[in-house]
Formats: sequence, structure tokens, C-alpha cells
Amino acid sequence: MKELEVSAKNVEEATRVALEQLGVSRDKVEIIVVKKGKSGVLGMGAEDAKIKVILLDEGIFSAEGTANVDEIARQVLGELLNIMDIEATVSINKTNDSDTPMVLNIEGEELGVLIGRRGQALSSLQYLVRLIVSEKAKKWVSINVDVDWYKKRHYDSLKNLAYRLAEQVTKRKRPITMEPMPPDERRIIHITLADHPEVTTQSTGEGDGRRVVIQSRKR
Repeated sequence: MKELEVSAKNVEEATRVALEQLGVSRDKVEIIVVKKGKSGVLGMGAEDAKIKVILLDEGIFSAEGTANVDEIARQVLGELLNIMDIEATVSINKTNDSDTPMVLNIEGEELGVLIGRRGQALSSLQYLVRLIVSEKAKKWVSINVDVDWYKKRHYDSLKNLAYRLAEQVTKRKRPITMEPMPPDERRIIHITLADHPEVTTQSTGEGDGRRVVIQSRKR
């Protein structure tokens, strides 16, 4: 990956010079502003702006010249794993979920450290990947990161639990309040029971204490 540092009167001028030197368009580089520069007063105290220009890997661009978000995401996650000195492979998997249409599944040995207690480490890793990829793609990208399909298995168990609790609510005619859950887990419960003929769901509480309440539908 080629890098170039350029100084000029302002950031715009430095960017123009850098692109001319590299012979590429703006969408092929990542620009980091090292110093914005100062215009000074009557020419006194003026400072040039300085930028660092990183030529992006051509492999992540399609034939039309637009960034392939899938490959950017795989590359970003792979680089993070290298930084953590973790040997693993990353596969791209498409889903039918419009909110998170892509899953990056990490496969390897002894990857428990990436999951953490109750999946907290995995949630942090996913958030970091989303931030970096969205910055590179210049738009928000919702990506689901999984480790040996840990989340898939966990989500499947949550669906089964939701059905069992819904059956209890139907029989006892009393609402059931579940344990506090992170947003993605609450979403699974809501979606699973969205079309249930006998029960409905709602979230209650604040922050980390938010819970899902399963209750009978009002007739």
C-alpha cells in the first residue's frame, strides 16, 4: 500500500498535488490530514497544511471503479486479526436480513478471546469493523461479525426460548419479563414473536437494563 506526504498552502491544494503525483482520482485514496495549516496575519505566522495520502489496494475496487464493500470489510477484519496476532480465516456470507445483509464469519482454533463474556468482545470487534469500513466506503455499512457461527447458534437458542416463553404466557395469561439483553438479542425476540397470534412484545427499562416483556395480545 503506497503512502505519500504532501505539504501545500491548504488541504485542498495538497490533495490536488498528491493526486497528480499518484495519477489517480480522489476515490482511489484515503486522505489523512496531519496539519490543517494557518493563513497567518499579513503573511506572518503562516503554516503549510500537511496531509498523508494512502493509495488503496486496487483489489478492493470493481471494474467500474467503485469500492467493493464486501472485500473492504474482509480486508479490514483480516488486518485487525493480524494486529491481534490471531491466525484465522474470514468468509463472506450473504443474508436475507435487510438490516445486516452481510456476515463476516471468523474461523480458526481457540478463538474464544474474540467472543468474550456473553459475546461482549465480539460486539466490540463488530462495532470497530463497522466504523472502519463505513469510513472507507464513505457511507454507513451494517456488518455482522461472527466467530465460528457463535452468534447464529446463540440466536437460534433465543428463538427457541422466545417460543417457549410465549407458550407459557398463553397458558398462564400472565406476562413474562426476560433478563436484560443487548439490542441485537432483544431484536431477535421481537422479530421471532412479531406474527405470533397470542402474544406481543415490548422493551422496558433503560440502558444496559433494558428487557423484553412478553405479554398476551389485547383482544
